[in-house]
Amino acid sequence: MVFGVFDLLHPGHISFLRQAKKLPARRSLGEGGGNFLVVSVARDVNVKKVKGYKSQQSEEVRMNNLKRLQFVDRVVLGGQQNPWPHIRKETPDLIALGYDQKPYVDLKELKKIAKVVRLKAFKPKIFKSSKLKQS
Repeated sequence: MVFGVFDLLHPGHISFLRQAKKLPARRSLGEGGGNFLVVSVARDVNVKKVKGYKSQQSEEVRMNNLKRLQFVDRVVLGGQQNPWPHIRKETPDLIALGYDQKPYVDLKELKKIAKVVRLKAFKPKIFKSSKLKQS
C-alpha cells in the first residue's frame, strides 16, 4: 500500500508506484503475477490541511489517472478525518513511503499495522510535484 496526493502524475510518481509494486509481500496475484498494489489517494480537504495549498486536480481526477495504470490493482480514497479505518480495511502487508514523504499519521502506529519501507528517489531535481507546479 502507498499513499499520496498524486497531483500532476509524473515519472517520479510512476517510478514510486513501480518500486512499490515490486516489493515482496505475503499476498500476491499468483505465480508470476506480482504483488497487489493498493494506492490511497489523499482527499482534497487533507491536501490543503497537510500541504497548505489546494491540489491542482480534484481527488476524482487523481484517482482516475491512477486507475488507468495497468500495474495498479486498486485505488482508494483516504479518510477525510481519520486515516486509520481505510488503512486497516486494506490489511496491507507492507506500506511504502516515498523518499521524502512525511507520513501524516504516527509512524509508530503505522508500523503496528504493516512493515514500512522507504523507496528511492527518481530524478528528484526534475520530477517533484512542488517543482512542476512552479513551471
